[in-house]
Amino acid sequence: MAVFTKINKTDINKIENSFKLGKVINYHGIKKGIENTNYYLEFKNKKTVLTIFEKRVNKKDLPFFMKLMYGLSKLKIICPNPIKNKKGSYLFKINHKNACLVSFLKGGDKKKLSPSDCKQIGKNIAVLHKATKKLKINRKNSLSIKLLKNILNKIDNRINKLSKNLRSDMKSDLKKLVKDWPKNLPNGVIHSDLFIDNIFFYKKKFYGFIDFYFSCTDYYAYELATCVNALCFDKKNNKFILNKEKSYNLIKGYETKRKLTSREKNKFNTLCEGSALRYLLTRAYDYLNTPKNAIIKKKNPREYLDKLNFHKKINKFNEYLR
Repeated sequence: MAVFTKINKTDINKIENSFKLGKVINYHGIKKGIENTNYYLEFKNKKTVLTIFEKRVNKKDLPFFMKLMYGLSKLKIICPNPIKNKKGSYLFKINHKNACLVSFLKGGDKKKLSPSDCKQIGKNIAVLHKATKKLKINRKNSLSIKLLKNILNKIDNRINKLSKNLRSDMKSDLKKLVKDWPKNLPNGVIHSDLFIDNIFFYKKKFYGFIDFYFSCTDYYAYELATCVNALCFDKKNNKFILNKEKSYNLIKGYETKRKLTSREKNKFNTLCEGSALRYLLTRAYDYLNTPKNAIIKKKNPREYLDKLNFHKKINKFNEYLR
């Protein structure tokens, strides 16, 4: 989440008139994240989040995201539930951009996860995957391994300031991964962006997931690989090192609800590399191109360079376990 688009009292009045929720009594921007603009909006009897969709979100995908969150909520998966306006639509315009209003989840993200937390998260990712299978909806991954070239082509040699020859190294890594990428692994709708700030805890227990705007149809094991990267590395002496206690618990928690196949395990390292490169590329692009006036904390791509280099040095599934 982030704030790229500023809203004012006129926008608030428009929302009040468009929904049957009464007057907005409090609102403020949410700084976390890097993709869309988000505001906390509190009405007298309901807390909500306003999302204004920015550059990377294709408006054709918005109905999918609404159906996904609505469907998951009906299946008792705790996540933001989209709210219909007076016209019966989830979507409306703010400053000529598409927007939606969703329910606000209680609790919040943890600044630091324990191995036990990772086990809870792994279990609930599998629960999420089994639930999405029931929804019969589909969306291609707009950031799949074959499409990452589109982002790489927009990154120039300025990025080499972070690491010598970084752009050419990323090009070589992508070429190898496209060649090695697995085919026909178990798949379905995944969240596709399960970072620590998209996972909510309440009273020290896992509570729910937020921010489904990268969700797509892809490999279940790719989701798990992304979570290893996002949740299971610790920073030590300015380097990101895999915490195998966390990755072990994440994977074993997942397998309490859905067992990984032998093919998924055999290709897990490749999936981890691909996920690390995906975030290295998008962070590198944002690092060079985020507007200076955006209310946002830019994320350093170097973190994902460390993670990518770690995965390149190993090749066995067991190396992600204790």
